[in-house]
Order: sequence, then C-alpha cells, then structure tokens
Amino acid sequence: MPTRRLLLPHLVVPIVLACAACSKEAPQAPAATPPAAATAAAPATPPAAASTAAAAPAAAADRVFSHEELAQMVAPIALYPDPLLAQVLMAATYPGDVADAATWSKANPKATGDAAVKQVADQPWDPSVQALAAFPQVLATLGQDPGWVQRLGDAFLSQPDDVMDAVQVLRHKAQDAGNLANNDYQKISTQPAPARVAEAPAAEAAQYDDSGAGAYSTPTQQAYTDTIVIESADPQVVYVPSYNPTTAYGAWSYPSYPPPYYPPPSAYYPVGTALARGLAWGTGVAIADSLWGDMDWNNNDVNINVSNYNSINSNRQISSNANRWEHNSLNRDGVPYRDQRSRDQYSNRLADSGSRDHLRGDDPARARQREQARQSMQGRGMEAPARTNREAQDRANRARQDIAQGGGRDAQRDRAQAAQRDRAQTAQRDRADAARAGGGRDAQRERAQAASQDRQRQAGQQRDHQRAQQQQRDRANQQRSAQQRQQASQHRQQGANNHASRDHARQQQQRQQRPHNDAFAGAQRPQQSRQQAQRGHASQGHSRSRAQSGGGRQQASHQVNRQPQRSGGGQQHARSGGAQRSGGGHRR
Repeated sequence: MPTRRLLLPHLVVPIVLACAACSKEAPQAPAATPPAAATAAAPATPPAAASTAAAAPAAAADRVFSHEELAQMVAPIALYPDPLLAQVLMAATYPGDVADAATWSKANPKATGDAAVKQVADQPWDPSVQALAAFPQVLATLGQDPGWVQRLGDAFLSQPDDVMDAVQVLRHKAQDAGNLANNDYQKISTQPAPARVAEAPAAEAAQYDDSGAGAYSTPTQQAYTDTIVIESADPQVVYVPSYNPTTAYGAWSYPSYPPPYYPPPSAYYPVGTALARGLAWGTGVAIADSLWGDMDWNNNDVNINVSNYNSINSNRQISSNANRWEHNSLNRDGVPYRDQRSRDQYSNRLADSGSRDHLRGDDPARARQREQARQSMQGRGMEAPARTNREAQDRANRARQDIAQGGGRDAQRDRAQAAQRDRAQTAQRDRADAARAGGGRDAQRERAQAASQDRQRQAGQQRDHQRAQQQQRDRANQQRSAQQRQQASQHRQQGANNHASRDHARQQQQRQQRPHNDAFAGAQRPQQSRQQAQRGHASQGHSRSRAQSGGGRQQASHQVNRQPQRSGGGQQHARSGGAQRSGGGHRR
C-alpha cells in the first residue's frame, strides 16, 4: 500500500506532460488530486518528496514542447556558427517577416552580405529578419516550412533555456559522431558549462515502464560538463554549413520525432561538396556588421553588439545599454502566441485593463445570479442562454440545419402528393380510352384487320418506293453511259481534227519556204531533171550557133542564167547544174 501511494504523484506528472505536448496551446493546470487520495498519501509522503512532487507538475505545466520536439526543431540549425544561430532564433519569433524576407531573397538571389541588408532597410521587418537578407541560403531553408519557423520561434520565446540545451546536446552528438571539428571554414572551442546544465539536467518526457511495476519512468537528458562554441574561421567571412540531420548526429535518439531536412538550392552548394555523412560548405559570405547577435550560453540569452547594430541599422538606433535582445511584439504582425505565458507577457494590453471587468458586471455576485437564473430556466423546460460565443454559434448552426431539414421534408411530401395525383390522372385517361374504343372481340378483330391492312399498305408503299429508286438509279446509269460515249466521240473527232490541222499547217509551211539547192532533188524527180537538162542543152546549142555566126565575137565562157521556177528547189538545182556543165563544155 505505501508503494502505490508513492506512485500517485508520478502518475500525475506524465498526464500533464502529454496534455501540454499534444495541445501546443495554453498550458493546462495541474490535475487536481482527489481528496481521498490526497488524504491517504499525506501521511506516507516525506516533506522533501512532497515539495519535489509539487514542483514537478508546475514545471511540466509551463513546458510547451518536450525535449524530443525541441531536438527535432533545432536539428537543422544546431551546427550553424553561434552568431548566425542567434540571428535565426531571434528572427524565428517573427514568422511573417521571415516568409516575406524569403520571398524577397528568392527574387534577388545575387543580393548577399551587408549590401543586401542595406537594400531591405526600408522593409517593415524586424532588424533580426533584415540581417538574414545577407544569407540567401539560410532564407531559402527557412522559407521551405513556415510552420517549422513559427514553432521554433514560439519555443525560443517560451523555453529559451530548453532550446539552448537541445542545441548543446546535438552538438555533442555531432562531435561524438566525428562530424564537428576544426577546419578551414569553422573554429570549434569549448567553455565550462553552466551549473544548471551540469548539475541539474532537465528531465525528458516520461515513458511507461512495462516491466510489471505499472509506473512511469522519467529518463534524464545527458549532461555535459562543457559548452561547444562554433565560430567562423575568418570573422569577416561566414560559411553556412549544409548537412542532413538524420546522419550528421549519428544514430538519432528519438525515432518518434525524426528531424526534418530542408536541402538548400544547389546554386549555393556546388555539386561534389556534400558528404554522405557530415557537413558541406558553399561559398562564403563576406560581412562586416550584418551579424550583431551572439549566443550567451551562460545565461541562455542572446547578446547584442550595439556597435554593429547601429552601423547596419542607421534608421533604428539603440542605446549602448541595450545589449540584451528583447522580443518586440509590435513586429509580430498579429501572429498569435502559442502559450498563455507568452500571450500575457507580450500582448499589447493597456494598464489596469483587468479592472474593466467590474464595470461590465463581471463580479462573483452577478455570476451566481446568472447561474441561478439559468438553472431556473432549465427546470421550467426552457433552454438556458449560451455561456460563450462558440456555444451561441453552435446553437444557431443547429437551428439552421433543423430548418433546412424541415423544408426538405415538406418538399418531399409535396413531391409524393404530386406523384400520386399524376398516377390517378393517368389511370382515369386509360379507362376513358378503353370506354371509347368499345372493348369487345369485334372491336379487337376490326383493330387487327385495320392493323393488317396498314401493314400491307405500308409494305406495298415500301416496294413501290424501292422500285422507283431502282428505276431512278437505272436512268442515272444510262445518262452517265451516254455522256461517257459522247465524250469519247468528241475526243476522237477532236483527235482527227488535230491531225488534219497539223498536216495542213505542214503543207503551208513547205509552200512558204524559199527554194533551195538540193542535191537529192533530181533523184526524187528524174523526169523534171531530164527536162531541165534538155532545155540546158538546147540553150547551149543555140548559143554555139550564134557564136559561130558572129565570128567569135562573144567570149567562150557564156553562161545561161534563168530565173528559178516554183516547182521546187530540186528543179533550180538541176538547171544551175546543167548550165554549169554546158558552160564547161563551151570552154573546152
């Protein structure tokens, strides 16, 4: 019995932890211990144990995220250099501004360093968000999951100590896995851990012990005696590491909460620089004053370098004493806070605003009167007024649904009545038609005969129609055949005419040509050739007789020239040849 009494406080703690982790809203009040259990447990609980048990539910009630969830959230950025990590944590508390900055950086991918920060100086963003404009690869990572950014900022506002402890736990895991060491891009150093982490590590989420005891065990987070500090090898150049959280920290300790991986664009990390296990480095970003925050591991806070801040934020100067970061709720742009403590701390409520409740009548006496009136109305069968606006809205929605369902039933009833009336009218028409038809065997026989005659008439009409169509097709075929024959005759006549025309044209061309000497003309027309030769000989004889009678006054080389006749070129050639021969003989 004493053992079971001691388990009751431990049972209360896990229940409250589960409620706070699942709701992600306002922390729940510690579950009240039943009076009987409290009375029974009081004698057996020592004073020290009772104070510890009372403090545990209070701490669990203030916790918004469990250690597993915090490790899951900070895994993608835990290995960033300390100044860049501080800048990311501060900017995450303004998720709306981060989303706008990521959009701007995507539209201006070549803007980096201090020049990019000065370009966004006129943007209505918080200075911590403006500083990230110098690192487009970081904004590309944050812009992939706005929900993760908001949860990270809420965790840093409500549990800054737990967030920074989760970062240190993961850094030690990466160092143990061989993925965190000095190189040309970063410098790793250690410093003594705060006493809170080394001596009293925070407890992780409770797990049920199924060994038979039926109780919850509370494993503790591993404690480290030193704090790992990551700095850039060159203070003026910052290299942003890229890594896969599922492998960079060795075997992941929380399988139920796997870390997300947001790979940056390949433009910032050339191919071949990434490692299967470890960190990849892209092009360094040259800066002077863009990073003005740094991690304060001893106080779990962020320190501000006022000189760098005022140098890069010329239009938002701060005093030299403002060397610790403070969240500005005016730059959150209406994004609600996750837990009640943050809402109370950062809500923009005026002083003494709680005293207005008394002016509205919200005092205990009025509350009791309203409750009594509500009970009286319920006793009389009347519905009590709604307690909240949500309840009133639910009632109004139910009333609208009832009205809609009632209207649907009326419409269904009207449709049924209309269908019944239609059926009655149809039956009445059928009976009237039967009465007009006469209804008997004679009427049926007459209707059958009439139907047969109609069928025969329709068949005859169909045959006549088919015959007419066939005749029409035959006439069309005949007409086509006649046309084809006529076209063939015309083609033949046209061909004959073409031959006659060609022959006539050839003859005309031959007649129009001038005669020409043709050596073969005499062979073609021998009779004409002999006649021409005889005429030539007669001419020659007549010439010789005249020469002899004239006493040789004429020259021996007399030649007879005659005009060519139209009989053709062959005759001309024959006459010329004969004259030449006669002349030659005369010369002899």
